[in-house]
Amino acid sequence: MQTLSDLKNEMSFEDFKAQVLNDYKTAVTSRECSLLGRREVLTGKAKFGIFGDGKEVPQLALAKAFQNGDFRSGYYRDQTFMMAIGELSIEQFFAGLYGNTNLEQEPMSGGRQMGGHFTTHSLDANGQWKNLTQQKNSSSDISPTAGQMPRLLGLAQASKIYRNVDGIAADNFSNNGNEVAWGTIGNASTSEGLFFETINAAGVLKVPMVISVWDDEYGISVHAKYQTTKENISTILSGFQREEGTNGYEILRVKGWDYVALMETYQEASKIAREEHVPVLIHVSELTQPQGHSTSGSHERYKDEARLQWETENDCNAKMRSWIISSSIATDDELKDLEKSIKKQVRDGKKAAWSAFIDPIKSERKEALKLLNKVAASSSNKVFIEKIINTLSEVSEPNRKDILSSARKVLRYVLNENTSAKQELQQWITAYLEKIQPEFSSHLVNETESSAVNIQEVKPEYDANAEEVDARIVMRDNFDAIFSKYPEALIFGEDSGTIGDVNQGLEGLQEKYGELRVSDAGIREATILGQGIGMAMRGLRPIAEIQYLDYILYALQIISDDLATLRYRTKGRQKAPLIIRTRGHRLEGIWHSGSQLGGIINLVRGVHVLVPRNMTKAAGFYNTLLQSDEPAIVIECLNGYRLKEELPTNLGEFKTPIGVVETVKEGSDITLLSYGSTLRIVDQVAKELLEVGINAEVIDAQSLLPFDLNHDVVKSLQKTNRLMVIDEDVPGGASAYLLNEVLNTQNGYKYLDSQPKTLTAKAHRPAYGTDGDYFSKPSAEDIFEAVYDVMHEVNPNDFPKLR
Repeated sequence: MQTLSDLKNEMSFEDFKAQVLNDYKTAVTSRECSLLGRREVLTGKAKFGIFGDGKEVPQLALAKAFQNGDFRSGYYRDQTFMMAIGELSIEQFFAGLYGNTNLEQEPMSGGRQMGGHFTTHSLDANGQWKNLTQQKNSSSDISPTAGQMPRLLGLAQASKIYRNVDGIAADNFSNNGNEVAWGTIGNASTSEGLFFETINAAGVLKVPMVISVWDDEYGISVHAKYQTTKENISTILSGFQREEGTNGYEILRVKGWDYVALMETYQEASKIAREEHVPVLIHVSELTQPQGHSTSGSHERYKDEARLQWETENDCNAKMRSWIISSSIATDDELKDLEKSIKKQVRDGKKAAWSAFIDPIKSERKEALKLLNKVAASSSNKVFIEKIINTLSEVSEPNRKDILSSARKVLRYVLNENTSAKQELQQWITAYLEKIQPEFSSHLVNETESSAVNIQEVKPEYDANAEEVDARIVMRDNFDAIFSKYPEALIFGEDSGTIGDVNQGLEGLQEKYGELRVSDAGIREATILGQGIGMAMRGLRPIAEIQYLDYILYALQIISDDLATLRYRTKGRQKAPLIIRTRGHRLEGIWHSGSQLGGIINLVRGVHVLVPRNMTKAAGFYNTLLQSDEPAIVIECLNGYRLKEELPTNLGEFKTPIGVVETVKEGSDITLLSYGSTLRIVDQVAKELLEVGINAEVIDAQSLLPFDLNHDVVKSLQKTNRLMVIDEDVPGGASAYLLNEVLNTQNGYKYLDSQPKTLTAKAHRPAYGTDGDYFSKPSAEDIFEAVYDVMHEVNPNDFPKLR
C-alpha cells in the first residue's frame, strides 16, 4: 500500500485527516445501512434487498473524481458512491427499501424500483430541464445486468458532440464537453454481450467514458472461472489498450481495498477521459461481498471456508481502518467511538424512514376503519363485516393493499342495502383509488403541456403546380430542414452517413452538416439505441436509425427495459426524447418482412409507435416529435421510397398528429382499419369493392401507441355497424390490439351488426419473392373476398357467395 505522503500532496495534514475520516465515515455508514437493511428484509418490513457492501472504498475514490455535470450509468451496488456525492441519505436509503411512494422521501424512484436503483433529478416538478452542469448526475438504474452499458455510451458521446458541434444551446447541459460518463458493472456481468458491444463502440467513437469493473470473483454463486476467459476481464481486454497512433482504451488496474491507490487511479482516469476524450477501463479487483448477492440467499452456500476467511481479512473497510491507524490518522479507540456513533445514526435514520413510510398508511387505515364500522353498524351482515374489520385492525404493519382490499370486500356484504354509510364508503374507495393509483401508475408518458399528443396537426402545403418526386426526396428535404432548424438534432446508424442511408433519405446531408451530426455506425443495434438514449438524456435530440424493423429485435431489450420505462421509473424526473427511425412492412422474406408490431407494441409501453403510410406522413411525425420531448419509433414504409409524392413547400413545419387516425375514404357499409403499406392496398381494394356495391370506409391508424385518442373509429362504427382490422402482422398481433382498443376501450361492440373480423398475415414468417409475399401476407384479393364474405352474410341475395 502506498504511503501517506503519496496522497497528501499540498493538503495540510489536518485537512487530509478530516478528508480521510469523512470518507471512512461514509464507508461505515453505507456498510451499516447494508447490514441493517438485510435485517429489515428478513423481519418482513421490506420485500427484497440488494446492497453495496464490500465495494465501499473504491466508490469513495470514484466520488472524489466525479465532478458537476458528470453522469453515472451504473448498477445496483453503488450506494456508497451516491452517499459520497450527497445524493443519498440514510433515511432515503431505507425509504427505497420500504418502497415509499413519496418522491420527496424516496427520490430514487418514488417506490417504483427496489432499493439499490439510483438516480438524480434532471427535470423539475413541471418536467423542465434543470441545469445539469451544476449538479452531479446519475442516470436511472435498471436491473438487467449490463443493460446500463449502451446508455453509458450515449452519455459519453454527448460530451463529444457538445465539444465539437457549433450552435447548440448547451448552457444547461455541458461545459464545452468536459463532462465524463462513469459506468459501473460487476465482473460477472462483463460476460454480457451488451458490455462487449459498448466497449467496442466507445473505442471507435473515442468518447470520455470511464468504466469501473467491481470484481469480487463471483456472479451470484458462479465463480469467475465460469464467467470470464482467464478469469480476468482486463487481461482479455488488453488488446483494447491504446498505443501510439491507434485508438483504444487506457486500462488501469487497482486493488479494491487500497484507499490511496484507488484515489490516484480515479484521478488519473478522470484526467485522461476529461481532457483527451479517451475511454478508460478500471479493473478494481480483490473486492468482497460480505452478505452475498442478495437477501434471497447466503454466500456460505457456495464459498468455502478459505474464501470466507480471505474475505474477512481483505474487506475494504477493514483494510482502510487498519491503514488509518497505521498512518496515525486516528486511533483504534477514536474509530470505535466514530463507529458507535454511526451505528446509532443509521438506526435512528432507519426508524425515521419507517415512521415516514408507515404513519400515513396507519392514518389511512384509521380513516377506513371508521367508515367500515359505520357500515357494519347499519348492516344485516354486521357479523361478517366485523370479521374483516378485526382482521384489518390486527395487522401491526399494514399496507395499502390491506386497507383497500378490506374496504372493497365489505361492499359485497351490502350489495342490497341502501344506507348513507354505504354511499360514504363507496365514495371513499373511489377517492382513495384516485389518490393512490397515480403513485404507482403515473408518468408512463409525458403528462405536461409539452406532450406530443397536444401538438396540433399542420397540413403540408403545396404550390399550385407541386412537383411529384420520389418519396425519398420528401424525406431527405424534410431532414435537411430539421437539421437547419435544430442544431441539437443529429442522426446516426448503419449506412446513414456516407451514402445517405440505404434508401437515400439522407442523401448529401453528411457533407452539408458534418460527420458528427449525420454519421455512420457499426452493425450494433443495441448500442446505436444506447447512443440515442444517453445523448437524449443530456439535452440533445438524437435520431437513432435501425436499418430495418426486423433488426430492432437486437435492441428491443434496451428499448423496453431502459427507454420505455425511464420517465415512469423516475416518476417524471428524467426523460430521453429519442426518436428511433426504422423502415418495415411489405418487403419479402423471413428476415425483411418488417411487420412484427404485435410483439413490439406490447413491450415498449412508454414509447410512441408510429406507422405512417407514406413519407410525407412520416416526415410530419418527425416534425411533431422534435417539438415535443417524448421517445418514439417511426416505421417508414420500405416499399414507399420510390413511389411518387408531391413535395410540400413547408418542409420542417408540417406536422402529423400523434394518436389521431385519418379517414382516407368515407363509406357506409363497413369500416376497414389498417396502417402502413397495407393501408395502400386496402384503399385500392375499397375502390374495387364499389364495383360490386360495397361502400367501405377506410381508416388509417397512423399511430399505434397511442391509438385514436379522439375515438374516431367508433364514430365510424356508428355509421357502418361493421369492422374489419387488416394488417400484415401475425394472427393475434397488432390486429388483436387494435380490435381490443375499438371494441373494449371505445365500446365499439355496442354498434356492431356483424362479427368483427381481423385479416392478418399467416402465422409463419413471410416467404421470399413475389409469390412468397402473396401467399404469406394479405393480398388485394384476400381483402376483397374477406369484406365480401361479411356482406354476403348480411345480405346473401345482393351478395351471392363468391367461392
